[in-house]
Amino acid sequence: MIQRIQTLYLLVVAILMGSLFFFPIAQLFGEQQEIYEFSFNGLRVLGEEELYVATWPTFVLLSIIVFIAFFSIFLFKKRVLQMRLNLFNMILMLGYIGLNYFYILNFDKQIGGKVAYELVTVFPLISIILTYLAIRSIGKDEALIRSIDRIR
Repeated sequence: MIQRIQTLYLLVVAILMGSLFFFPIAQLFGEQQEIYEFSFNGLRVLGEEELYVATWPTFVLLSIIVFIAFFSIFLFKKRVLQMRLNLFNMILMLGYIGLNYFYILNFDKQIGGKVAYELVTVFPLISIILTYLAIRSIGKDEALIRSIDRIR
């Protein structure tokens, strides 16, 4: 069962959400011509290694989302648990989107500049859609297994 389509969906979700560890989510342009970069672990001045402001909740939430997406691939024998974990993961992704939006708006107010979102900002939305498709496929598999058990 590991070669099913939901495995591909969940693997793409894990890759997309895992890529957020490597790319910035947004750039903020301050009034003093400083450029700040918001990533998974906080806000930093562009080109510097030291964090300007650390945001641990986004780091923890993103780590949990990637772990659940990857771990649920191997729960193919427990389809109901797999569907519930993926539903919980979708809720966490919505929370991650909201938390990022909250942090970016607050940092924008503090800096007093403009925000430029990067392409990776849409990865959580794509991941939510792919997780929904995976849940649908897992549900179809569960319905098929139950219908086969009725025939016996």
